[in-house]
Amino acid sequence: MTQEERVWDLASQIEEPDQDAIEKAKERQVVLAKVPGSLGKLEDISIKMAGITGNVTGNEPKKECIALFSADNGVVVEGVASAPQQVTMAQTINFTRRITGVSSQVRYFDLDLLVVDMGVAMDIPEALYTDKMLTGEGEIPVQIVDRRLGRGTKNLAKEPAMTREQAVQGLLTGFEAADAMKAAGVDLCGIGEMGIGNTTTSSCLLGALTGVDPADLVGRGGGLNNEGLEAKVRIVGEASRRCKDMDPIDKLANIGGFDICAMVGCFLGAAKNHIPVVIDGFISIVAACMAREFNPTVTAYMFASHKSTEIGYVTAMERLGLKPMFDLGMRLGEGSGCPIAFKIIEAACATMSLMKTLDEGAIDAEYLEDIKKGNFF
Repeated sequence: MTQEERVWDLASQIEEPDQDAIEKAKERQVVLAKVPGSLGKLEDISIKMAGITGNVTGNEPKKECIALFSADNGVVVEGVASAPQQVTMAQTINFTRRITGVSSQVRYFDLDLLVVDMGVAMDIPEALYTDKMLTGEGEIPVQIVDRRLGRGTKNLAKEPAMTREQAVQGLLTGFEAADAMKAAGVDLCGIGEMGIGNTTTSSCLLGALTGVDPADLVGRGGGLNNEGLEAKVRIVGEASRRCKDMDPIDKLANIGGFDICAMVGCFLGAAKNHIPVVIDGFISIVAACMAREFNPTVTAYMFASHKSTEIGYVTAMERLGLKPMFDLGMRLGEGSGCPIAFKIIEAACATMSLMKTLDEGAIDAEYLEDIKKGNFF
């Protein structure tokens, strides 16, 4: 089996959610001590979790982790990013120090953070690297996992961002990260990124997938000026049209990033391992859309966290058929929406498991019958 065949084989192993558990979860929600539907999205989340795990109750996550993939993008030479590449390197180091937006939450909530260097352009001290996704104790390492495919990608505006072989290796690294989280006992994960220029790569991929006008996909990222925005719209339009008829791997190779390749593989790997997986913002949801190209069943394992302010987010959300849990005006990336979503999922699972039924709460449910018949709730 070739490496490329292995990617497709692994993606094909994703199973449909447990329909019997879903039906039983729906039935339980109807008899819990509340008006049916009164917990809104929390009910939907708890039912979806039942389908993922096969269990109606007892789905409260015990170990949570965010897989975070860092890489640089050659297209930044076109002036499409407001921040210098040095930020990718600095923040990747800072993840290990637990002082960034996401890693401060990780430290506060006592979560795990799996940081993987897929291709940071600038030098990171070798002492910060490890070649293992897990420590000898089977835990997620605090160091940066070295899976570098190069010093950033090539300039997608002029040539393919990477080779097809590099894209395949990136996908397999994502599967490897998901397997490592499973082996570490992670039962809820999120997927984030760090890479200057990756709103451009994401917009290119989304345009190639949907055919949507680049002006409706491209935002200012971290604060791009008007000249940079104009260049970004032009490049996204040209790149997405060039790649619209390519297969998913060629799309990733031509206009993607090392980080996105690994994110796609990690979404697929999480689903293969029956781990519920949380989408962060714009780059993360585009990677989720790309994962869907390999196996549509992957969306049954996904939860969208926040609604990103990037204008292309809505297009990606509609393509996935998922709705975000909350809107806090966030656009940081890094997986920063995932810890918040984790807590919402915990709350949903807790109500399903710990809430009593109407009978157990000694509540006469007769008053609900007219409400149900009239669909008044």
